Amino acid sequence: MAPSAITVLPTTEEVNKKQQLATKEKTPLQAISQGMCLPGIPSFTDFEKQRHWILEHMAGAFRVFARKGFTEGMSGHISVRDPEFPHQFWTNPLAVHFGLLKASDMILVDFDGTAIGGNLSRPANAAGFLIHSAIHKARPDVHAACHTHSKFGKAWSSFARPLDMLNQDICYLYGDAHAVYHEFGGIVFSEEEGARLAAALGPQGKGLILRNHGLLTVGTTVDEAAYLYTLMERSCEIQLMVEAAAANGIKKVLVEDEAAAYTFKMTSDPEALYWEFQPDLDYEFARNGDFKN
Repeated sequence: MAPSAITVLPTTEEVNKKQQLATKEKTPLQAISQGMCLPGIPSFTDFEKQRHWILEHMAGAFRVFARKGFTEGMSGHISVRDPEFPHQFWTNPLAVHFGLLKASDMILVDFDGTAIGGNLSRPANAAGFLIHSAIHKARPDVHAACHTHSKFGKAWSSFARPLDMLNQDICYLYGDAHAVYHEFGGIVFSEEEGARLAAALGPQGKGLILRNHGLLTVGTTVDEAAYLYTLMERSCEIQLMVEAAAANGIKKVLVEDEAAAYTFKMTSDPEALYWEFQPDLDYEFARNGDFKN
């Protein structure tokens, strides 16, 4: 009787190498799409149409933040660079709940702090202006920035430590993609403080932990910046849970640098991050699309 054949299974390393080779020539969005690829970020030939689309998504981001509980009194702001005039950006009015904001509520300000368009019935947040204007000045590649005083971000910020690579999702912010701003001087009311904060973010940063303050994220679209904010806030929550378990003697196991770097490479593309936010945004559209006006 002939001996039965022995099946030799590939090692994890061999499987990973095959997967990397299979996705080598694909964009991250193509790699994650089985079959027909998701479309890219919409492009426009008309600034007014692009502007309205941006403001719709900006208002939608505020609705998502409201549903996730990122509100805290008058604190918190999103800014989006105007598509036609890059030295101007849109932001939210002071003291309006995120869950009530509409596209038509946003205020257009220039880098000097002058409100020049949009809904001028309320002021913008002065501290928010200094933070966002400094970031937009320092990083021409940044088209949107998000900052709120969300619960877990505030809690983790008290440690003034970057987040550990505890799981696949936080690898979206691996390496220089997120940093810590180690100073805290209270509410930001000086240009110098805003400039130092922008410098801490760095030339490649996507997320920033502001010591004793909260979180800030940036992106090439408001969708990207908003998704990274939700991811970073959830990652702070998970880190706090893991730290509590580790304090009881359970050892943490981190993602290895090679795997974290590869995950970052395959997830940090602007189009992939844009699409990461669309399920939450679509849910808000379906629940109540009045923020589009």
